[in-house]
Amino acid sequence: MEKLNENIDDEIWKQIQQTFNQIKQDTGIEPEEDYIKELEDMLGMSVDDMNEGHMTMMKTRTLGVELVHEDAKVPSYAYPSDSGFDLRSTIEINIPPFGRELIPTGIKLSIPEEYEIQVRPKSGLALNQGLTVLNTPGTVDSGYVGEIKVIVFNTNNETVTVSKGMKIAQAVLCPVVCGKYVSLELTNKVEDKDRGDKGFGSTGL
Repeated sequence: MEKLNENIDDEIWKQIQQTFNQIKQDTGIEPEEDYIKELEDMLGMSVDDMNEGHMTMMKTRTLGVELVHEDAKVPSYAYPSDSGFDLRSTIEINIPPFGRELIPTGIKLSIPEEYEIQVRPKSGLALNQGLTVLNTPGTVDSGYVGEIKVIVFNTNNETVTVSKGMKIAQAVLCPVVCGKYVSLELTNKVEDKDRGDKGFGSTGL
């Protein structure tokens, strides 16, 4: 039989899982190796690969990227295990000592509902050049579709030049509870809890 395409539809995978579960329920044993091998040959991949592919598909979120500057680049993750992708400057600008500048990245993002983009400093940039993100983490709500811009702060006592194409921050896609799912209710007194009003170093240094 002709092999199926490796990109297995979610509904097809559910049917495969149901078949396996029905076999185990009816017989009380795992499917025979010959049956599994025949199924793998039909699909053109192993059951383990199917499981991994299915989990990847279920966890994947799509970020639409629009380039709004001729020097802008489509962002990417340096490693599959990275939580953030780099944001780059589309301009060259001098930031004076202890000064701050709003730097454009040349990209717009279509962020899924119930998620936000958090703009965070790059550790190497902070350590080596003393540049950081002033409002860290910066929040980009899913409803915002304008150009992503970064407030870069110069912690040095001398001017630092941000060059065109330079990595200035990193963006992390994070799940959040957005306002449509939060009910703010006025109350005479908030509920007492074990910590009470202890804050600002109350747990020690």
